[in-house]
Amino acid sequence: MRLLAALLLCLSGGLAAQEWPAKPVRMVVPYAAGGLPDTMARILGTRLSESLGQQIVVENRGGAGGIAGTELVAKAPPDGYLLLVADVGQLAINPHLYAKLPYDPLKDFAAVTLLGTTSLFLIAHPSVPANSFVELLALARSRPGQLNYGSSGTGSIHHLATEALKAALGLDIVHVPYKGMGQAVPALLGGQVSMLFSALPAIESHVKAGKVKLLAISTPKRSAQAPEVPAIAELGVPGYDFAPQIGVLAPAGTAPAVVLRLSDEIRKAVRGLEIAQRYRQLGIEPAGSTPEAYGAMIRAAYDRYAQVVKSSGAKAE
Repeated sequence: MRLLAALLLCLSGGLAAQEWPAKPVRMVVPYAAGGLPDTMARILGTRLSESLGQQIVVENRGGAGGIAGTELVAKAPPDGYLLLVADVGQLAINPHLYAKLPYDPLKDFAAVTLLGTTSLFLIAHPSVPANSFVELLALARSRPGQLNYGSSGTGSIHHLATEALKAALGLDIVHVPYKGMGQAVPALLGGQVSMLFSALPAIESHVKAGKVKLLAISTPKRSAQAPEVPAIAELGVPGYDFAPQIGVLAPAGTAPAVVLRLSDEIRKAVRGLEIAQRYRQLGIEPAGSTPEAYGAMIRAAYDRYAQVVKSSGAKAE
């Protein structure tokens, strides 16, 4: 009986994959339009529409730190017609930041594939008397509580990446939260904060104009976009890794054959020359992973951010 049930399950999954997609597929981005996940989804959607033979409709469902859009997909029918484009905020940070969430990232979703990762650069205002990460550490240690840093908000990856750095190196630097990087970067340029972490596209023009200093990068290895900037992991914090990971998920219970087809088609798209080049122009390293590999990454990030959120004392505002 068990063998027969398994056979029937495989057959039904195969039929589901053959029949899917029979109508447009909606891809929910739990943020307002214009951000990195939104841009990535729209670039992908055009190519995916061609390969699947159905329109990919990108929908922005911002609000509540990405919770609203994420919940929408978590509670959707698992038929492959409503997908989520998420990053570590929804999957690994929010579960530890909020006392109660209307979804469980480890139970309510089927991982499809990792679209790509990006890097966070630690930058400082020109008035800060430090021209390297090592000099910044020495300055922070000589002036405890006198330096400050900006972030896109309490519990954001920019906040937690800095708190993890402070905890690892015993630094006393004051947090100044803003409502998004659209406020935090101008605050740095104006000298209201000494430093912050930011993705390169938001600061690249300011770097070229000499308005900020690039000191270090949050990923384990250096970035091809700025190979002269050292990784924090090579500067005395082994294992330091705070890279936004942006991927695609489906509601739990979606037919494995549908998940696998989605993963295969997206992987081909993001590894193709056109999309890979466009992603890299945005500071994104294209990935394209198996569902199993992306699922493992989500679980690892979930555990890592649990420790960081706890040690930082961050709570949802």
